[in-house]
Amino acid sequence: MVASRSARERKASAEAGPLGSVRIDLGPDDQFVYKITCAECTVPGNKAGRPDRAWSVYRPGQDNGYMAAMDRWIFHLREKHPDAEAPCLAYLDAAEQRLQEQRDQRAKDGPDSIA
Repeated sequence: MVASRSARERKASAEAGPLGSVRIDLGPDDQFVYKITCAECTVPGNKAGRPDRAWSVYRPGQDNGYMAAMDRWIFHLREKHPDAEAPCLAYLDAAEQRLQEQRDQRAKDGPDSIA
């Protein structure tokens, strides 16, 4: 049985911890798009008058968007909120391993292979 979008959102929210707010949208290709927003961090606006906004990670569903979004969130927590507690931090070693594998693959394929 496939989990519903709301069930996936609840699970991701629980994993992200108290600083993370998770929303799952549908992309143009009808795949889930995961967005995790930080409750404390902001990104500055631009010169055209765009206001500051909350820091977030936005990953489409291809290549397991959940893991890609959660990995990025784990790195954000480790770098910006080192004292924060969240269940997803248990996967830090696996996230670092996936990142290293991606870097190794890019180095092997050459600089023009980045999609």
